[in-house]
Amino acid sequence: MYILADDLGWGDLACYGSTMIRTPNLDRLAAEGVRFTHAYAGSPWCSPTRISLYTGRFPTRLPAGLEEPLATHAEGNGIPEGHPTLSSLTAEVGYRTAMFGKWHCGWLPWYSPLRIGFHTFFGNFDGAMDYFEHVNTIGEHDLYEGETPVERVGYYTDLISDRAAEFVAAESAEPFYVQLNYTAPHWPWEGPHDREVGREIRRRYDEAWAHSPLMHFDRGSLAKYGEMVEAMDAGIGRVLTALANARKSDNTIVVFTSDNGGERWAKNWPFVGEKGDLTEGGIRVPHLLRWPEAVAPGQVSDRPVSTMDWTATLIDAAGTSPEHGWPLDGMSLLPWLLDGTDFPEHDLFWRTSNQGALRRGKFKYLFDKRDRPVLGNWPRWPGDYHLLYDVTVDGREQANVAEHHPDLLAAMKSTWNRIESELLPYSPEHPGAPREGLVVSEPD
Repeated sequence: MYILADDLGWGDLACYGSTMIRTPNLDRLAAEGVRFTHAYAGSPWCSPTRISLYTGRFPTRLPAGLEEPLATHAEGNGIPEGHPTLSSLTAEVGYRTAMFGKWHCGWLPWYSPLRIGFHTFFGNFDGAMDYFEHVNTIGEHDLYEGETPVERVGYYTDLISDRAAEFVAAESAEPFYVQLNYTAPHWPWEGPHDREVGREIRRRYDEAWAHSPLMHFDRGSLAKYGEMVEAMDAGIGRVLTALANARKSDNTIVVFTSDNGGERWAKNWPFVGEKGDLTEGGIRVPHLLRWPEAVAPGQVSDRPVSTMDWTATLIDAAGTSPEHGWPLDGMSLLPWLLDGTDFPEHDLFWRTSNQGALRRGKFKYLFDKRDRPVLGNWPRWPGDYHLLYDVTVDGREQANVAEHHPDLLAAMKSTWNRIESELLPYSPEHPGAPREGLVVSEPD
């Protein structure tokens, strides 16, 4: 079971240091398994991370991964039907597969979870949705059972939690893979008792006020954000209880994480940056793993892992493998988790339309092609910003050590360029695309 929060900050769970938000169920999940302190999303944006999870590959190997986040409703802009995925591979070896919650990897009539290997889908297609009225960012109804629109009454976080709990509780001799994708704590900022806020959003859309995004209606608060996270935690608790009551907890892998760093009300501390940025605040995320049958409880790991590593790991655990000609960009962690073999050291790579980053061991290479630094308190550098940090001691990325490790910087630049050359190029018309492309200049 893979549980994905939406825009959750690294420090928004009590087990990651939050003193304002109560998350007893996720804290228990951490205590019963492994809490990762250097886990990363596949992208600082929603849709690309999801594409990287389902395909196990860098998101910009698909055209849809070039949008940050995916917004264009068109054929050719989604995960194509028949593309090998985590869900299709597990389904082929006998798993019941289900997605509950946010899809955001392409729109009907061309794309849906049912077309990449999920047998069951109950959720929404767009990137955000009102939690009560279930209308999306342009005022359209966006709650589906499979590919059929449906009406349901209730707070969306609760609806998908309860459906997931029902699914895992059902009697079946078949194993299952469940993808539980919350929209929480993504805007609009609505807690479980804010139905009137949803009704007001629907009323304004009905009056053709769709030019104002949902996020601008209720600007929320720290307290409201906390309510949303706590409602998600409670829903996860119900799913975990259903697993326990069905006596399926011990042999079920449960992974919890976020699709990218938080924004606005999220606590990304101690990192700088937020969603949309390749600084640590945009990509380092809370990450928990529980597997009582195989993994000892109470562990904390500082190993750098990313979204695509878990795709490879879950495919491996299911006893299947990628199809010929479809190499994964992540590494299976299964031998390390189960047998105590050496951790599979490997580079972590990110690319957006205007930034790039590479993590190698304790070092992170970061560059920016924009005309100004990401953060106002950064010193201004001539030309591109090519920075090197030891993020094991400098998670706030304040001390650029590039001058002290010129050979390492050159090697990491070269690796980044090699990987980037294998990916689809950004169009010059892409929003935010640099004027001269994204190729990193080699050092003198």
